[in-house]
Amino acid sequence: MSHVESYWARPDGEVLATLDSGRNGLASPEAAARLKRFGRNALAAGTARPWLRLLLGRFASPLVVILLVAALVSLLVREWIDAWIVLGIVLLTAVLSFVQEYRASAAIEALRRRVGITADVVRDGTLRTIPAAEMVPGDIVELSAGALVPADARLLEARDCFLNQAMLTGETLPVEKRAGMCAADAALAARTNCVFMGTSVRSGWARAVAVDTGRSTVFGGIADRLMLRPPETEFERGLRRFGGFLIRLMLTVVVVVLAANILLHRPTIDTLLFAAALAVGLSPELLPAILTITLSHGARAMAREGVIVKRLNAIENLGSMDVLCTDKTGTLTRGVIELDAAVDPHGRPSAEVLRLAALNARLQTGIRNALDDAVVARSGREGVDTEAATKIDEIPYDFQRRRLSIVTGTAVPPGAVMLTKGAVENVFDICALARIDRREVAFDETLRAELTERFVDWSTQGFRVLAVASKALPAKERYGREDEAGMTLEGFLLFFDPPEPQARATLAALGKLGVEVKVVTGDNRHVARHVAEGIGMKVGGVLTGAELQRLGDEALWQRAPSTTLFAEIEPNQKERIITALRKTGHVVGYLGDGINDAPALHAADVGISVDTAVDVAKDAADFVLLRHDLGVVRRGIDEGRHTFANTIKYIFIVTSGNFGNMISMALASIYLPFLPLLAKQILLNNFLADVPSMGIAGDNVDREWERTPHRWDIRLIRRAMLAFGLTSTVFDLLTFAVLLELAGGSHQLFRTGWFVESLLTELWVLLAIRTYRPFYRSHPGRFLKWGVVATSLVAIALPYLPDALLLGFVPLPGRILAAVLAITALYVAASEAIKRPVYRHLARGRRRR
Repeated sequence: MSHVESYWARPDGEVLATLDSGRNGLASPEAAARLKRFGRNALAAGTARPWLRLLLGRFASPLVVILLVAALVSLLVREWIDAWIVLGIVLLTAVLSFVQEYRASAAIEALRRRVGITADVVRDGTLRTIPAAEMVPGDIVELSAGALVPADARLLEARDCFLNQAMLTGETLPVEKRAGMCAADAALAARTNCVFMGTSVRSGWARAVAVDTGRSTVFGGIADRLMLRPPETEFERGLRRFGGFLIRLMLTVVVVVLAANILLHRPTIDTLLFAAALAVGLSPELLPAILTITLSHGARAMAREGVIVKRLNAIENLGSMDVLCTDKTGTLTRGVIELDAAVDPHGRPSAEVLRLAALNARLQTGIRNALDDAVVARSGREGVDTEAATKIDEIPYDFQRRRLSIVTGTAVPPGAVMLTKGAVENVFDICALARIDRREVAFDETLRAELTERFVDWSTQGFRVLAVASKALPAKERYGREDEAGMTLEGFLLFFDPPEPQARATLAALGKLGVEVKVVTGDNRHVARHVAEGIGMKVGGVLTGAELQRLGDEALWQRAPSTTLFAEIEPNQKERIITALRKTGHVVGYLGDGINDAPALHAADVGISVDTAVDVAKDAADFVLLRHDLGVVRRGIDEGRHTFANTIKYIFIVTSGNFGNMISMALASIYLPFLPLLAKQILLNNFLADVPSMGIAGDNVDREWERTPHRWDIRLIRRAMLAFGLTSTVFDLLTFAVLLELAGGSHQLFRTGWFVESLLTELWVLLAIRTYRPFYRSHPGRFLKWGVVATSLVAIALPYLPDALLLGFVPLPGRILAAVLAITALYVAASEAIKRPVYRHLARGRRRR
């Protein structure tokens, strides 16, 4: 419910009075008090103790619940030692994963805050920028082009303010907003004096008073419907399917083992604990924590390279990306646009053209851009005086007209002058005259053709060209687009943005990584081609916006992959290009920073923006670059592939190792006259094996992983699980035979020997599976290497420690320990041989893509 009833139908002063605010805003102490009273300006309420929720979540797994129930049953039947050992191992596992995941989550949250959405509010009488989440009812907020509206607010002032509010009202075109009053029964779309959270400013400027924040806003009221889960990525979909496969396999094995042991009249409590521990041992229970740790490690590494990760799961897509679409400005060029010349229609320098352009650039209140800044800077250096001019009205820039008009007043004669600046062809369309040698001549087809040829010549030299026109008008209150007619062409503005010196090397590096760069720009084809060829791009095909407009979707799917340069593209066509490339099987990245880049950023597999981008672009992006530089993207791809490689490594290792060991235990429990391992031994084995696995997040990665894009391949992972897992089972059965022969029928000696063998093989095969290369030629990360060594020593030493009998262990005779070590060495050698055909299949899959 709103804090001010029907605030759109009440006078400004009354709304301010009800909110106990004023045009000078709130005092800081009052704003702090209101923040405590109303809460943060966010759709989801913040968790007071996020660490507690994360910790409790470690115990929410159904598998852990099964163990806890089994341990409780042990307590009830007075099996004290077994119960407390099981509970202790469960607690240690939960705490280990909690500590790692909490640190990872805290690091990611800190990175996200660096690129959080901000708001310009008046506090203590001065305009300041604060996090949007700290806005409160009564704050005075200023809005400009490109800003996300941070709260529901009532307009106090507005100049040519147009908003995109399609997400709330379904209106496809921007809606003009003005101060004033609306009818009390006005529908949401008809409240032209209000702005709403989640909408965005397309052009113009406004000042408003915040009325509702957070869940009290219109957007907050329908947040459950609007804030849907982001589309599932290919990696997430693969994980979900594979998780379902593991669960079905786990349930089958556990049910069969439980039923068989009950039929064989094994002790009920031991059987129940064994089945529960088997379920936990078969499931990759630390996989969520490992994924979070691995991804956050990658996010921190990317942050050091100048890339802030907003959505963790997008890291995998960045590594899989094989097409990157980008504008040329600031990526292929230096992004330092300078006005090289202001010229008349004949191409001669003209101070008058510069003056008119400077008036247009300085007085406009729409989208600020580098071209206007360059005009103002050049006019300042040349002493052009525009301070005395007064603005009467403005017709904002839009992407259909591709021009912007300012109306200024004139004293003699009393009236107005419209000054228009924009794309050459679009300005030509509204001109009837041209000023040549201080005379007005007809702007006929012959002159237009001559000037168009001159424009093309400038463009092929790399200049971006805008046209300037003017027209005297009678004085009136408002001017519109219909007044943009019968104008006089005054001349042209020639801008130059030199190629980025490092762009050639960066493009070559991206090519070696298997990433093709495509240019998507609104500039004309001649400028775009000049820049692309100037930095060494091989322009394989050019498609203009006009040509694209005539293509159906299927035809575009055929053209897009072979096109290098998309020029003269309208903003609504960018999304079509991205979608077409994705439809043809590419993983597509899009780098954009403008208001109209948001749909394309949403449509891309990888949305990339920059820290200086407008809010709507940053909000839509998966990654935010702290520098507008393709080199940063290249390094981000390296980290994305590094992260993906380590994630897949863990999945290979945990699924194959767990599958093999649990199948072995299931078979042994049915064949042997006793349980092959006690529940506490299974859990301890699983816990100790997980400790070095935590080091996979920081493991070194072979260059083979990073040279080409990789994508989730569930068939490969299933094949690896079966190949490595069944190999493990074969060696486990060999171990059973050896231990039955050497243990002399001792249950405790058999269990101790198999525990040590099972843990050692799981640890050392980790070093083999983690790399394409022979494991002795690929250096693992420090934590992983020493974790394996330390845990192996613990495994060997455990049976000889005091009170080892509490865990069911007894000292191993030398002949059994030697046999266990020999079987471990043979197993690692066999796994090393088996991995080669498995990884060769992966290499063939990469070549096919």
